[in-house]
Amino acid sequence: MISANTTNSDDAPKFGKLLLIGLDGATFDVMRPLMNQGKMPELQKLIDEGVSGPLESTRPPITPAAWTTFMTGKGPGKHGIIDFVRYEPKADSLGLNNNQEINSNTQTIWEILSNKGYRVGSINVPMTYPPIEVNGFMISGFDTPQGRDFTYPKDLQAEILKKFPDYTHEKKWQRKASGGDDLFEENLTYIKQSFDRGYHLAEMCGEKYGWDVMMVLYKLVDNLQHKAWRYIDERTKHDHPKRAALTEDCWMHLDRVIGQLRNLAERHNAHIIVMSDHGHGSLDGKAQPNRLLAEWDYLKLRSLSARAKGRVATWMRRLRGKPGTVSAGGLGNISNDPEFDWSQSRACVLHAGVYGFLYINLKGRQPNGIVDPKDFEDLRREIRERLLKATCKDRNGREMKIFTDVFITEELYGCRREDHPWMPDLLLAPEDGLAVVKKIRGRDPVRWVPFKRLEGTHRLDGVFAAHGPSIKTNVEMRAHIADLAPTILAGLGEPVPKDMDGNVLEAIFEKPINIVFEPSQDRKIEEAATDLTADQLQEVTNRLSDLGYLD
Repeated sequence: MISANTTNSDDAPKFGKLLLIGLDGATFDVMRPLMNQGKMPELQKLIDEGVSGPLESTRPPITPAAWTTFMTGKGPGKHGIIDFVRYEPKADSLGLNNNQEINSNTQTIWEILSNKGYRVGSINVPMTYPPIEVNGFMISGFDTPQGRDFTYPKDLQAEILKKFPDYTHEKKWQRKASGGDDLFEENLTYIKQSFDRGYHLAEMCGEKYGWDVMMVLYKLVDNLQHKAWRYIDERTKHDHPKRAALTEDCWMHLDRVIGQLRNLAERHNAHIIVMSDHGHGSLDGKAQPNRLLAEWDYLKLRSLSARAKGRVATWMRRLRGKPGTVSAGGLGNISNDPEFDWSQSRACVLHAGVYGFLYINLKGRQPNGIVDPKDFEDLRREIRERLLKATCKDRNGREMKIFTDVFITEELYGCRREDHPWMPDLLLAPEDGLAVVKKIRGRDPVRWVPFKRLEGTHRLDGVFAAHGPSIKTNVEMRAHIADLAPTILAGLGEPVPKDMDGNVLEAIFEKPINIVFEPSQDRKIEEAATDLTADQLQEVTNRLSDLGYLD
């Protein structure tokens, strides 16, 4: 093993133990005003005594792509995860991603450190299902289906369920017509309980297995903003003072838990890194590129009666608590979509997760492709240029662009398109305040959300903070989520794999750091039975639909 350790004290490892605190979807846009008001003092102390700043996310800035990039130090062009959904051109169908879809030549930080003899612990990090064998423990994240093993070692699961009998990955934001403030408070109470549970799991599992590097992730920070944004947003929160106060109290509770985690770190002489996978902001409108593609004659819609029938079926499923119907084989064949006729279409946004994933129906790639390969590049360039010029009227009637960027994905990710059949031909990045949706409703390219139903959606910039004796104090800097894995390794005095895309954040350290590189290694994960039953796939799909990820 190549070692970064030398006899020079300046070259010694900067981290002893390391505690990572993941705040899914957190943004300084929300937390800094609370810190300024003295309502998040624990986070404020970590920032004042350390390094902090915005943490740029992946494109798209969405949970599966971003957390996988954090864990691997590599972008989607290398690890292969861009969304919860994965398109398979040969089968012309959509399925769900999980841990085993990460490319075979891409190890996660948990695998790298385990192989070097470190004790690691991972609690509730998305895209860790199925949990893998590590030198320590792993509790998989919210994308875990109910009824499946969610821990390594396996016997840890029984211990968790004994301590937390109601432990679940499926808890959704509850809605009832007569729920009112009481139900809203019940939802927030559950979120606060999940914050407490994360701390107790870190303390319990850390003591049981020991740890050198441990991460505890708070997924419901993201849910809180998705569902309660109108009680956070300055434009609307004053209309709901009681709910705004309850939401603020939820943030203050999170801050108290951060203080408990800091005490845990200090008892173990550990450094701390706080991070989020992306930021958050208001969801003002839903961009409908498929409406534009249909108007421009790239996408063939089904008849009005067929589409109306499909929508009635969708509403009936929702009334029964099943937003989408799926089978054990996946989310469904594209040819069966009730909205559009793929066999007669040249291009379509086949799935969307804040950004839009546009595919061309190419002969030889899709079984019913109609676009000749010689026309592919011209068609892609033509669609891209039209989307970049597309405009709509904002809430005040002013003309605005719909998309800030329309990326050619192999250029964005620095890879070859033919090596990644799951990759879209174009990646559509909307203006802040918009999220791309696949479905078409109405005649306008953007459907504006009424303020009374305002929710949150993702932004590119998340949060980053580092704290500990080897870290500079009261320093602000910008970082990228891919930078954290190489920084963790270098801070531990370990070599960094050469093929990581991120950079070591040398500027956070009080003293110079010695950086050594090593060749990358393939993953060595034993095959696990991950095929889900139709009911389990339905349950995970419902969970993602509830947050708007499959809209």
